[in-house]
Amino acid sequence: MKSAEIHRTVRSKGLHLGSLPEMAAARNGSTSLSLDHDLDVLPEAGRRMTVRQVAEHVDDLAGRLAAAEIRAGDRVAIYKTANFDVWLIASAVSRVGAVPVLLSPALNAATVGALLSRLDRPALVTDEHMFDALAGERLADRAARVVLVAGERPGALSLGDLAGSARITPVHRPLDEAAMITHTSGTTGLPKLVVHTPRTMGTRLTPQWRLLSLMRRRERETVAIHISFVHSRMFAAMALVLLRGMPVLLLNESDPESIAESFLAHRPGFVEALPNSLMEWECLADDPRRPFASVKYFSSTFDAIHPRTMGRLLESSDRRAPIFFQIYGQSEVGPAVGRPYFRKSAHQANGRCVGYPMPGSAKVRVVSRNGQPPSEANPGYIEVGWAGLAKTYLGEQDRYDANRFGDWWRTGDVGYRTRLGCLHMLDREIDMIPGLRSILEVEDLVLGRLDELSELAVVPGPNRTAVPVLCTHDDQPVDPERWRAAVADLPQLAEPVQIRQADLPRTGTLKVQRTELSRRLVQAAG
Repeated sequence: MKSAEIHRTVRSKGLHLGSLPEMAAARNGSTSLSLDHDLDVLPEAGRRMTVRQVAEHVDDLAGRLAAAEIRAGDRVAIYKTANFDVWLIASAVSRVGAVPVLLSPALNAATVGALLSRLDRPALVTDEHMFDALAGERLADRAARVVLVAGERPGALSLGDLAGSARITPVHRPLDEAAMITHTSGTTGLPKLVVHTPRTMGTRLTPQWRLLSLMRRRERETVAIHISFVHSRMFAAMALVLLRGMPVLLLNESDPESIAESFLAHRPGFVEALPNSLMEWECLADDPRRPFASVKYFSSTFDAIHPRTMGRLLESSDRRAPIFFQIYGQSEVGPAVGRPYFRKSAHQANGRCVGYPMPGSAKVRVVSRNGQPPSEANPGYIEVGWAGLAKTYLGEQDRYDANRFGDWWRTGDVGYRTRLGCLHMLDREIDMIPGLRSILEVEDLVLGRLDELSELAVVPGPNRTAVPVLCTHDDQPVDPERWRAAVADLPQLAEPVQIRQADLPRTGTLKVQRTELSRRLVQAAG
């Protein structure tokens, strides 16, 4: 089956995670998959395997889960230490016909306990460390059964003890029924459980499918992926590389030295990573080993990324005409708009310009907030509409409906469209500060002026003042004179607050938790 035919099939019949590895193995079984870490559930598997072996591992784990009495239609929460085996286990859960529920290891025990209650006593797959962390959450009441990836704990089964279980016939979920559940960041309270179906997951592959088509098949370039293993984007990214037969490097480590070593060993041609990870890796642009020399395509799919970061990464590539492709979207809508950036101009780009609708993909509109036409001076609500919209919030249909306007989803972001149709995303509505047109625009501007900053977040402080919270490389003190010079044309900003990088509150996808940061500032002010 040709690539275009596979895409049409997945888009019309849906993406079924449990059959995906088997489908990919039938077409590209010898393609390699490499890891920078060992699998907790299958430590003997090593750090390098073929797609055929990946399919075998998923089939094996599905048999073990069935032996643990996981059945079609069950909800199965997966809450364990970050590892690629999360993807393997979720795919195996799907192969049984059950619904994997991906819970970030960054969630605390109380939050996980509350989500288990919302899931109405699901099965829970976890590890010994997370099991112990949940000791106070009444697992016997909140989970129908507990299955460990390895080891032993009272009242829990272990997948390690179920090796050799009979294989099963894969079961597909109905096209428009729940097939995977992820969660929002929870920056404003308990995370919402986002329901994805085979249809919505298959639909969301279209934008990146076309992006990967830029890479000639004969090149067979390695794709390096550094994304949270529990995020819906991880499952889309894996579907794309597996179905297109592209070698893949899956990264769990994020510190620059580990990344440099992995890139030097594998020489990827395509990199997809979190925006904040790419910011952290900027220092490697000056590394004499040139770890990014082989990269032709950079891609970031969560939030808008700072122009400084794009420019430095593109400059660090030795490839002819490297491209940075930015895609704007969120868990509820998938990829919405995108645009490429190039080496000579990326550093001068308007960071608020997140791109254009892509052919055959989502539609985007901007709706007035006050009855006046949306514009740069009067930003409106950004809404997205297409078949890739998430089906619902599990157990919170009213909250879902509050953001659904017919075929359109209100993202919670505000912005405007230019005369040529480019979408500019200015801010999250809840993050807006009176007197500032866009806090994200201010951050882009200052980061471009001060290379020593590794992170900058402007958040509401006492009396809703705009407080810049900053971090520097190696936590070195910022020079007050350089700071004052950099913000001389920004009198709206209060005095800066510098904190250690490790103290910056983040979500599971490394976004700054602005609401929490603001709360801390107000609390500290008394």
